[in-house]
Amino acid sequence: MAKTIVVKQIGSPIRRAADQKQTLIGLGLNKMHKTRELEDTPSVRGMVAKIPHMVEIIEEKG
Repeated sequence: MAKTIVVKQIGSPIRRAADQKQTLIGLGLNKMHKTRELEDTPSVRGMVAKIPHMVEIIEEKG
């Protein structure tokens, strides 16, 4: 079983740079307090690291 992480959106994309909005969309987040369970890969970790002020990692599984 692959490792997964649960990511929650905690910041609004309003008045943010376009690339930050696109990063949220790439993670599957588009509304405040929405959570997604994603595969723990370097690309997902890099996307989360790009916008740490807008998302938080709730838990790591696996």
